[in-house]
Amino acid sequence: MPPLSARWLLSTRSIWRLPMIRYHPRQFSTSATAFATTNASHVLKGIQLRDYQEECIQSVLSSLKFGHKRLGISLATGAGKTVIFTQLIGRVKPTSDEASQTLILAHRRELVEQAARHCTAAYPNKRVEIEMGNMHASGTADITIASIQSINSGDRISKFDPSRFKLVLVDEAHHIVAPGYLRTLEHFGLDEKNDNSPTLVGVSATFSRTDGLRLGAAIDEIVYHKDYVDMIGDKWLSDVIFTTVESTADISKVGSGVNGDFQTRELSGAVNTEQVNEITVRSWLAKASDRKSTLVFCVDLAHVAGLTKTFQKHGIDARFVTGDTPNLERSELLDAFRRQEFPVLVNCGVFTEGTDIPNIDCVILARPTRSRNLLIQMIGRGMRLHPGKTNCHIIDMVSSLAIGIVTTPTLFGLDPSELVQEASVDDMRRLKEKTEMPESRPEGKPEGKSARNVTFVDYESVFDLIEDTSGDKHIRQISQHAWVQVGPNKWILSGPHGTYIRLEKEDTSGEGEDKFVAWEIRALPTGVSKSPYATPRKLLKASTLIDAVHGSDKYASEKYPRLLISRHQRWRNGPPTDGQLKFLNKLRGKDDKLEASDITKGRAADMITKLRHGARGHFATLDADRRRKERQQNLAQEKERVMRLREKVAVGPLSA
Repeated sequence: MPPLSARWLLSTRSIWRLPMIRYHPRQFSTSATAFATTNASHVLKGIQLRDYQEECIQSVLSSLKFGHKRLGISLATGAGKTVIFTQLIGRVKPTSDEASQTLILAHRRELVEQAARHCTAAYPNKRVEIEMGNMHASGTADITIASIQSINSGDRISKFDPSRFKLVLVDEAHHIVAPGYLRTLEHFGLDEKNDNSPTLVGVSATFSRTDGLRLGAAIDEIVYHKDYVDMIGDKWLSDVIFTTVESTADISKVGSGVNGDFQTRELSGAVNTEQVNEITVRSWLAKASDRKSTLVFCVDLAHVAGLTKTFQKHGIDARFVTGDTPNLERSELLDAFRRQEFPVLVNCGVFTEGTDIPNIDCVILARPTRSRNLLIQMIGRGMRLHPGKTNCHIIDMVSSLAIGIVTTPTLFGLDPSELVQEASVDDMRRLKEKTEMPESRPEGKPEGKSARNVTFVDYESVFDLIEDTSGDKHIRQISQHAWVQVGPNKWILSGPHGTYIRLEKEDTSGEGEDKFVAWEIRALPTGVSKSPYATPRKLLKASTLIDAVHGSDKYASEKYPRLLISRHQRWRNGPPTDGQLKFLNKLRGKDDKLEASDITKGRAADMITKLRHGARGHFATLDADRRRKERQQNLAQEKERVMRLREKVAVGPLSA
């Protein structure tokens, strides 16, 4: 009798769907594990790698040659990470005669089963086993696919000898710093850099965490990145069009959960109303009723029930799947959805990861989120290519924008409040380029001295600079905290006793992708050191401002009093203190002094923050830049005047 893992592989043999992989049907051995007789190299030759897949594999192999052991691969959903996984198993060389085994870790049943099917097909002469639930691997198989929950249960991990493993692969590796993963990595000597450990390769479509702090605990470097926008442009993923719909949901009072996203029960109460559900369904009827396979993301079970009922009320055959749906019923429902037997499938928390339904041609984001990762995962469900599929329509039900919500426009660097109508990826890019064109002045400012064809912001004094809050608007749509922009790419969040967080954009000219870094600068007690501050401590690095702000906010929420950092505190609306007025009035003329009725305490605090963090120097730079541009413009105008005089034809003597 084969073990459960082998029997599972046998039972699923008839439902394998492996595009791009050619293999011959075969019979499994009836011994304790499953063997096959065909040659593995012949099977692997049948895999037609895409150019970026080969490029990715070469990046991994090149990094290994330099002695790196803990690597990350950032690939968009639909990029074929399982194909890359299976290729790496054969192409990463054993570190010794004994170390030839491979372990694949995943956190969902679907991911474990998917990896097992692919590995068994790609390596028919290797022994493949599963460690999950009631299925127990022997610990000595060539390839073991394990659920992270099961391998950490009891002493199940003890049968895996680290010295016999050459490779540990982690699927959906943005989870890799969760406690279960870290315990497993420690068992294999991968909790820190170790020359004698197996190679670790983690793959994720969302290689960032909203806490922004800990990925470095498990992965040393990202060796390859392929963004979903690039893959759409290269036709490896389906074209996508976006529509944002402004719903009436008020989520301004919804609290945050432990992961920084909205608290589930409160969010459900705000969006699962008859009115909002009606808007959602009517939006689909108006924009996507001709779509054959729509996947809807909801907040919780109650929201699933309410929205499904609303679809059905309008005569739409909508069905639902939740985490409570039995496995057999779920499989039958998914097969029917893949066959396009009904048009709308509603879910909550089931299909954000590890689901391969390429026929999805519409995604409704009915649950607001603060998580860029979750947003990308939901959108990614509709990005796979499929015969007859022209594009995927993403309908984003946008709620209140003043509480850090992440929307589809923010993925393209646009303001979260930007509303779009059936905009393609190229449309979003053009809109971003348009919004990035410099404006002549901050709103409400008097006209300055700029000459013709010169576009720059004109501040007449340092006080004009600190009074201008236009730079704070975007970051305060991302965050509930009192961030202050103190420079073109620098923001400050003030903490207790002079301590603060500085968020800045790194200079990555020539390197391509932008990077944002957050530092904590702790104020020291008087007399402890010559410097009033301790050495800056790096908190995080992120590829987008949104991720950097969310990570910094999570840290600040845990370390600093909410009374100080929240911009919604009552004290900020009160009158300024005498000390604040005295400090600010040093910058103003005798006849232009501020009074208590002119400004709030919060606004005064923000202005003082700007002054303490470089506003004077920034103003001097802007002023010098303005004078330089004016000189250049005057010189150009003079040359143009002389040229026009020379071109003018008139009766009379000619000048020499």
